[in-house]
Amino acid sequence: MEMIKDACENWGFFELVNHEISHEMLDTVERLTKEHYKNCMEKRFKEMVASKGLEAVQSEINDMDWESTFFLRHLPESNMSEIPDLEEDYRKAMKEFAEELEKLAEQLLDLLCENLGLEPGYLKRLFYGSKGPNFGTKVSNYPPCPKPDLIKGLRAHTDAGGIILLFQDDKVSGLQLLKDEQWIDVPPMKHSIVVNLGDQLEVITNGKYKSVMHRVIAQTDGTRMSIASFYNPGSDAVIYPAPALLEKEADKSEVYPKFVFEDYMKLYAGLKFQAKEPRFEAMKTMDSTVNLDPIATV
Repeated sequence: MEMIKDACENWGFFELVNHEISHEMLDTVERLTKEHYKNCMEKRFKEMVASKGLEAVQSEINDMDWESTFFLRHLPESNMSEIPDLEEDYRKAMKEFAEELEKLAEQLLDLLCENLGLEPGYLKRLFYGSKGPNFGTKVSNYPPCPKPDLIKGLRAHTDAGGIILLFQDDKVSGLQLLKDEQWIDVPPMKHSIVVNLGDQLEVITNGKYKSVMHRVIAQTDGTRMSIASFYNPGSDAVIYPAPALLEKEADKSEVYPKFVFEDYMKLYAGLKFQAKEPRFEAMKTMDSTVNLDPIATV
């Protein structure tokens, strides 16, 4: 618990090994993800690179990323059946994997509550909104890149949402986080789940916990797999600093904003690759007549 507390306060990231998701399941998901990329996405990615002339770029590219991705939505409603090109065994494996990750995310939120001194279930209830949390997965592959100094795999950003669970390639590296103005590698570790905190947890803890800038550096050889699952508040969930935490603070002048999660996401969509602080300031100046009914209990 002490290690998790330190990670949340000072790093915004930690790596889990005793997560109880079976190694067999992780191996299956990895194998099927890599097969799907090879069979359905690799050709498309190469065509996109050729059409944009990216292999011959001479100057830094700041408006796109060297990645091949698709998105799966699990909650409140799944879109798994609508995604083309997904083999039935891959669909089934991802559904089962998402169920395990959902349980793990909720377990982690309860551990954060315990560390923060919040009542059990507080974060889950705050995230709930009227239809439950938003939960989805971004499946990414980062193919070999001839100019990694000019094109990022994924440009630096913080994550907008709640808690993020990443299953990443155990051989090809590339993920880095920003700590004390230095970029630090997040090393690949077999069968681990990398956890990081999104902007919403920084707001709810009034800055005690941090969402941290991170990026992906493209590699010249090897394709890196990344499966990031985002356990986020419901669209209409009202997010604000936990009163129980504000009571303990000596300096009450620096208080994070209160807003509806969907409004934050609309702002984030255009400002993802910029610093988070102006986003928080912008939310303060927006209409602050947010309805603060008691949080719905589940």
